Amino acid sequence: MVIIVSVLMVLMLLISVNMILESKPEPTALQKPQNILLIPGINEFVPSTFAVWFAFIFTLVIHEGGHAILCRVENIAVKSMGLLFLLIPIGAFVEPNEEGVKKALSWPRMRMYGAGIMNNIVIGLLSFGLMIVLIGLAIPSEEPIVTGVYNNYSAQSAGVEVPSIIKTVNGNSVYTINEVSGLLNKTRPGDIIQVGFEKDGKIKDYNLTLSAWPEELNNFKSGFMGIDYYRPDVISTIQHMFSPIGILYLLSVPFNPTSDGQYFKILGFDVSDTNYYSVPFPGYWELIHLLYWSGFINLAAGLFNALPMIPLDGGYIFKEGTERILSRRGLSKYTDNIVGMVSSGMIVLMVAIFVLPYLFHL
Repeated sequence: MVIIVSVLMVLMLLISVNMILESKPEPTALQKPQNILLIPGINEFVPSTFAVWFAFIFTLVIHEGGHAILCRVENIAVKSMGLLFLLIPIGAFVEPNEEGVKKALSWPRMRMYGAGIMNNIVIGLLSFGLMIVLIGLAIPSEEPIVTGVYNNYSAQSAGVEVPSIIKTVNGNSVYTINEVSGLLNKTRPGDIIQVGFEKDGKIKDYNLTLSAWPEELNNFKSGFMGIDYYRPDVISTIQHMFSPIGILYLLSVPFNPTSDGQYFKILGFDVSDTNYYSVPFPGYWELIHLLYWSGFINLAAGLFNALPMIPLDGGYIFKEGTERILSRRGLSKYTDNIVGMVSSGMIVLMVAIFVLPYLFHL
């Protein structure tokens, strides 16, 4: 399994670099130096919350614990193990006895190196799976909640506040998005309507001159206010995400700046959108955040460590496998050279992902 993951990660790096070379994108916040490492509070995409720090420490313990357990299974003595502290735990380690590692056969050593990776991947998938099951317990509000306004349209020009809830349209009380749409379907661009928006318990009426719909949204003939509603279908979308593509999308949530990406921030961030749901018990969102970050950080650590690059676990597995293959042909003396070249290639690919956008736009 580790070998399969390692190959897929290398392919992903190659595809990423190729896409950057073809599209020559502008550098973004993703390429900032502080965002290279997945350290809470330093990486601007990873918040410094209890859920994140718990998941961070949990990942370290799960990873190194896997090495320790497989050392005992394969009769390799563990010399020492523990956590590295700089006010807070920033790392963990398991130090096998060097003589025991050398005496062990190649396959047991590979199993020992791969245990931490597989622990992280399995725990990450289980965390995401449990989160996806529990997210179905949240019941989204059916109210027409306004979470954004479009630039240069009437809602923005009138100063409609965000977030707010539409309560009336031309004096008619409304309770759902469908009811608002039903009334707006009878209008045309240029019509003036009065809409009551509730903000902090107070309702304020705005006179809005309707516009034509933007072409990229749809070619409706009715008038357009220029507002964006909260999407209650987010929950049902998340419930169908336990698939390879879905898991990759969940891993992209912290870095996704699009409006779609913002809706999914309920999974791991303290956002106001969580107020738009009825939840089954106190602390529900805290549990969802804990499971999300446990899944995210475990999977990120497992996938990264699977890369065939020394000093990562995947690099040592690659070295053991290469030596097994070459030794059968009397070529084991070339093992270090091959492993060194591949490790260097991995470093070049990772550096290219962060540096190339800057080089293209000097």
